[in-house]
Amino acid sequence: MSVRTAALWVPDWPVLAAMTVERVPAHAPSAVHDGRRITAVSSPARRQGVRRGMRRRTAQQCCPELVLLTADPGRDAREFEPVAVAAEGVVAGLEVVRPGLILLPAAGAGRYHGSEQVLAERLVAAVAEVGCEAQVGMADGVGAAVIAARASTLVPVGTTRAFLAGWGIGELRHLTVGAVTEVDALVDLLVRLGVHTLGDLARLPRGDVSARFGPGGEWAHRVASGEDDRPTALRRPEPDVAVAQDFDPPVERLEATAFAARWLAQELNEAMVAAGVGCGRVQICATTTEGSELVRTWRTDTALGGLSVPRLTDRVRWQLDGWLTARSLGRTGVGQDPEPAPLARLSLRAEEVVAVGAEQGRLWGQAAGADLRAQRAVHRVQGLLGVEAVLSARVQGGREVRDQVHLVPWGEDVPPARDLDAPWPGRLPAPAPATVLVAPQAVQLCGTDGRRVQVDARLQVSAEPAVVWWPDGTSQNAVTGWAGPWPIAQRWWGAGHSPSRVVYLQATLDDGRAVLLALTDGVWTVEASYD
Repeated sequence: MSVRTAALWVPDWPVLAAMTVERVPAHAPSAVHDGRRITAVSSPARRQGVRRGMRRRTAQQCCPELVLLTADPGRDAREFEPVAVAAEGVVAGLEVVRPGLILLPAAGAGRYHGSEQVLAERLVAAVAEVGCEAQVGMADGVGAAVIAARASTLVPVGTTRAFLAGWGIGELRHLTVGAVTEVDALVDLLVRLGVHTLGDLARLPRGDVSARFGPGGEWAHRVASGEDDRPTALRRPEPDVAVAQDFDPPVERLEATAFAARWLAQELNEAMVAAGVGCGRVQICATTTEGSELVRTWRTDTALGGLSVPRLTDRVRWQLDGWLTARSLGRTGVGQDPEPAPLARLSLRAEEVVAVGAEQGRLWGQAAGADLRAQRAVHRVQGLLGVEAVLSARVQGGREVRDQVHLVPWGEDVPPARDLDAPWPGRLPAPAPATVLVAPQAVQLCGTDGRRVQVDARLQVSAEPAVVWWPDGTSQNAVTGWAGPWPIAQRWWGAGHSPSRVVYLQATLDDGRAVLLALTDGVWTVEASYD
């Protein structure tokens, strides 16, 4: 018998999240697009005839005042977290299937709250407190629960198959997260074969459906039969796991802390194994006799084996090595680090703790042997040359392309120096370049008149860009398309800053390349390239 499941659905969540972030009025017709087609539509836009799957131009023809918002899965997940937390206040364990849809076991929760009707009312009320409208449905099986939530219905026990029979076969599209294309193709094929409802599909022999359509067809048949018995993957907040050791007397040499680091790493590992949990980050904190703290946070990267006891010991040793070396050389603290002093306490804390097996896997499966060997090689280089010897690039806020690159030690979880979500007026429009050159490459950009392209104070180009001449003076590429120009004038507001004015231009070349050109003090350079 299928597990009794409840589903909480917030309609049109991607467009609601985008409207909230962009501060679009609730009455304005809005839609989210992926660059080509509409992926989510608000209720006012739907009344104007806008539908999912439409091309942007077609949607704007239906509703000229339509506000188009860019799809952003990260934004959707961030904005949905308060909704998940509110639902967790009613039911302790839940599964976030995707932003906008939550699953939870209904049998025990319904008994605890008195009835399933009371549980549904309390879930809706809890979500309403964070400013969202939600619908709750309950049925036997995950797929039926999601369809019931879309209808805001509580399906009585044992009647799920009859409830599903009248629904169209297209409802299967709402039950998938990643395999959207495959489900769309399956639905289209079933409709062409005359299977129009879930009841039509359920009446077919499952063996024949599986033989004809494979695993996807068997899954669809189970859903249509009300036998989708996949258990919900509960999201339970786990407490952080921490271990610590005090030094008496305080230590000033790296050798004196090596054994403590190894012991703490072993103790933290044993505590996590005993609790049956894993973690996404490990925080290392060293406290001095002056009361200052040196804190570093490292990503464990569970897909690449996580931080084992030896590797965690190395991380602690590298951190303390830099700390104590700075003290022995008489250097002052750098950046946010406090002044060097003898160490009085060392602690390790596992953060983002989750039950073992609940970690998010990599997109294409677990790490291969080559990935693990490369990871170990990087750690070895860091052990020989220091943590700062191997850097990785992160994105941060900024106007120029080079300002948006933030180099951090490999494996260290360092916040960006500039806020990525700040407005940054004048920033180049998306998409961002895939490769930023270490040093700009000087080129000559000539127009259709054969002269060098100039940009005046009103951002008017002297001629249509036609040819890019490379530094050797003999090779050239024709410009097949271009966009811009975009000016960036900054650092003129303070006496201690050197003002700069750069004009950017995007261009595609006849050899298939796409480059970002910059005009600075009358000289054209290639700053970056696009994939």
